[in-house]
Amino acid sequence: MDASAVTTADLDLIQRIIPHRYPFLLIDKVRDIVVGESCVGIKCITLNEPQFQGHFPGMPIFPGVMIIEAMAQTSGVLVGLSMDLVDKQAKVFFMGVDGVKFRRKVVPGDVMELHVKALRGGGRVWKFEGRAFVEGELACEATFMAMFDVPKA
Repeated sequence: MDASAVTTADLDLIQRIIPHRYPFLLIDKVRDIVVGESCVGIKCITLNEPQFQGHFPGMPIFPGVMIIEAMAQTSGVLVGLSMDLVDKQAKVFFMGVDGVKFRRKVVPGDVMELHVKALRGGGRVWKFEGRAFVEGELACEATFMAMFDVPKA
């Protein structure tokens, strides 16, 4: 696959890059991919997701830690394409999260856009800047680091 030509990733391609599966796969598609640089993940928030049974009954709010996880999954797709990791069963591990700020609630019916930008990368350890938006309004921002582990053939 010529990853440099890929500008969008559907659910099938996402699952060929990152190991997450329902109910913990938190992105529906990725668009505006610039390999090695940035992309935008899309997450459609729906009331039937399991976290809303307890967070919170009668007032469903998408958990902040899951917003951060969705940004991380989006960045995993970017790295997977940047490092030719499609179908390689790579694993990704958080190494740190800094400067997290939550600006608005994310609720069922919202479409969250997860803008991630690589600040440092190219090897196993990458650093990102992430921002989550709903209808153009900033919902969350953070910087985070992740390590990518590719099994030996």
